[in-house]
Amino acid sequence: METKKNYEWLDNQGKCDFSKWYIQELEGTLNLLNHEEIAWVIETIEKAFLDWKKIFIAWNWWSSATASHMASDLQKTTLWKQPQTKNNNFKFKAISLSDNIPVMTAWGNDEWYDYIFSEQLKTLWDEWDVLIIITWSWNSWNLIKAIEVAKENWIKTIWFLWFDGWKAKWMVDQSIFVDSTNYWPIEDIHMVLVHLITWYFKWQIN
Repeated sequence: METKKNYEWLDNQGKCDFSKWYIQELEGTLNLLNHEEIAWVIETIEKAFLDWKKIFIAWNWWSSATASHMASDLQKTTLWKQPQTKNNNFKFKAISLSDNIPVMTAWGNDEWYDYIFSEQLKTLWDEWDVLIIITWSWNSWNLIKAIEVAKENWIKTIWFLWFDGWKAKWMVDQSIFVDSTNYWPIEDIHMVLVHLITWYFKWQIN
């Protein structure tokens, strides 16, 4: 029986070279980000925050964990230490649509997984709320349907796009374009954007 030890693993120098290559790939993609796009997205989130509007986040596949992370960062990390002592006017209404597993599986089982985000949005929305879509898959129907519901109900839409954006860039109000086809750096940069936005509000609030 063949064992894993028989595989030709890289030596230490090869591992160092791989590490350098990955970081260079990440740095190169980061340097291509459009900071005006980022500023406009922060402006939209800021307006929603000041007007007590909700910020919904929908991500697909394993990126769902990043949706939860962003909701947590907006709700808590922006307030840093002792958040219970902060003025209540400085608290975000951030909701990850990827977190309610029973609701998602109920819609997925009884109807289809195309509806797992859009039907939640129909229940929770108010005018001028914000929907943030972040995924490296641009054509997931559950995300497309969520955007359609948002557009019908005056919810501002933001998509963190990748590659050339395809048709998705024409569907949303705003976007941040990550110029890559390598989805690991794409997901890394999504988290950088989450932390950049979080840090901006933490810096402003504290």
